[in-house]
Amino acid sequence: MNEKNDLTTGSVWKNLVLFALPYLLACFMQTFYGMADLFVVGLYNGSETTTAVSIGSQVMHMLTVIIVGFAMGATVRIARCVGAKDERSAARTVGSAVTFFILFAVVLTIALLALTNGIANVMLTPAEAVRETKLYLAICFAGVPFITAYNVISSIFRGAGDSRRPMYFVAVACVVNIVLDFVFIGGMGLGAAGAALGTVCGQAVSVVFALGMLKRCNLGFQVTRQDIRADREVISQMLKVGTPIACQDGLIQVAFIVITVIANSRGLIASAAVGIVEKLIGFMFLVPSAFLSAISAITAQNMGADRADRARASLRYGLVITVCWGMLCALYNQFLPQTLVGLFSKDAAVIVAGCAYMRSYAYDTVFAAIHFCFSGYFCGDQKSGISFIHNITAIILVRIPGAYLASVYFPDSLYPMGWAAPLGSLLSGLICIGFYVYCRRREKMVKSA
Repeated sequence: MNEKNDLTTGSVWKNLVLFALPYLLACFMQTFYGMADLFVVGLYNGSETTTAVSIGSQVMHMLTVIIVGFAMGATVRIARCVGAKDERSAARTVGSAVTFFILFAVVLTIALLALTNGIANVMLTPAEAVRETKLYLAICFAGVPFITAYNVISSIFRGAGDSRRPMYFVAVACVVNIVLDFVFIGGMGLGAAGAALGTVCGQAVSVVFALGMLKRCNLGFQVTRQDIRADREVISQMLKVGTPIACQDGLIQVAFIVITVIANSRGLIASAAVGIVEKLIGFMFLVPSAFLSAISAITAQNMGADRADRARASLRYGLVITVCWGMLCALYNQFLPQTLVGLFSKDAAVIVAGCAYMRSYAYDTVFAAIHFCFSGYFCGDQKSGISFIHNITAIILVRIPGAYLASVYFPDSLYPMGWAAPLGSLLSGLICIGFYVYCRRREKMVKSA
């Protein structure tokens, strides 16, 4: 095993931070070039194009997190094999993951291209933005194989305990995307289509770079040609972990999309404001997202090495860091939300609506930090079904009905609607804590018996 990627020894705090930081930077760059699309579009185009990119990018984000969720199954299995020093099983997992996701990407791309018009209609896209939204989606859907390839390669590295190289992949995509945004949107005037082309080209270059690095680096185990095949047992185990994560993340994004649809029904101003704030909140969620991944990898390796105490320590440290970050974000946005919303729109009405939405929504950065960390722990411990349960419960009972009722009873402000997300996350956090306490008591009872 590659010792520098061993998460089962040394300081848990140090391992957590050193794993999370590259992932955080990777997420930052990924979100940054997504925000760059909106920024550049806002410089050269009106609210119609901004809305098209906002709606289209939200759909793409939903697809991306679903792919990441499935890929997390590979990450966890590889990490547990690495922790148990089982190199052959780790290699078999990589081979099966590659085989499975090639077929997955092909089927998904064909299906999405066939459903482009329907997806745009389901989103209740404002009439002024329909044409550009469909064009944006069609181009991005054609790039789904690149999104899949990037995330699978990254999952392999992270399962092996290496979060640095995936950061390099994103850096390449980020630079290419931003440069091409100015070329396609500013220079060529392609609008939303230019934003989509820049994103797809950036991802394609990143995948080529990632494949080259995968061939040259030392994962700590050797993958042979014989390993590149569909092993039913391995794929089943990956899907057992990855499917609940993909479903929960997909459902969360569906909830966000439903909220976007509700906002779209209120007109162009509300639609643009909600789209901008969703981007900003996504940026603030980078810290808990990074620690979710770090906690998951550390937990998986240590559970594989029979070191549950180290897994629980990573959860505690992650909670402290992410909750403190969430409190800073919530506080800042009570007083200065205009400094963020104003970066993405010159329309005074959009800024006012966006600031109202941000002030309430920002509290989600505190509560989401809790269930993000617990989700990472449950995932690494192969209990990803718990994460699915708390998320679907929050979505059905709070997020969607809360947003709808706030929109109906408070049609003049987005502030009440913004509370749906943090209240949903609060419920998720409480469920996670309850499950954790239950599981710990059950473990102690089994040991005492």
